[in-house]
Amino acid sequence: MKQKLNLETWNRKEHFLFFKQMEEPFFGIVTRIDCTKAYQKAKDLGVTFFTYYLHKTLTAVNSIENFRYRIIDDEVYVFDRIDVSATILREDKTFGFSLMEYDEDLSHFAEITRKEIERIQNTTGLITRDFEINLIHFSVLPWIDFTSYSHARSFTWPDSCPKISFGKMTEENGKNFMNMSVHVHHGLADGYHVGEFMNYLQKLMDA
Repeated sequence: MKQKLNLETWNRKEHFLFFKQMEEPFFGIVTRIDCTKAYQKAKDLGVTFFTYYLHKTLTAVNSIENFRYRIIDDEVYVFDRIDVSATILREDKTFGFSLMEYDEDLSHFAEITRKEIERIQNTTGLITRDFEINLIHFSVLPWIDFTSYSHARSFTWPDSCPKISFGKMTEENGKNFMNMSVHVHHGLADGYHVGEFMNYLQKLMDA
């Protein structure tokens, strides 16, 4: 479900109109997240660490209204729920775009994720199903402790989905860390909202 925002009464109208006309309206940051407690919690619960931090990421995304905004035909809509399309690696080192619906219950989400990973790994090609736009685009580079990040983008495609990527987990002084990048459409969100998202995600990872 989604609702159209009234641009005339929206306090971000000027920001939206300013940034949506740009060839590249996205901006991004790279930051480091402490995943020490989350890594152990995933082990204790018997779920993969990927599933655990993907679930916490989606929980944080769904809690921040600006991360649920999407642009459709130059209008801004707010979705009730945001799901995820994550890149899933196959044995032949190709990947496919998945679709995992968000569920507040971690065990339910883990089963959704398990089935979708299995489906992708038994298909070929890049796009193996239909997608809506109530998504975040999610990827993991577990081989690289990156310090900057960019995305392939078509400027003619009206994209407004946030893009979140995690890097290699590293250890420092007995703690585990991962760098992560967050890219958002500047007409829909600012640095304040990215900071709000990051702070809440860190809180969830520390719970």
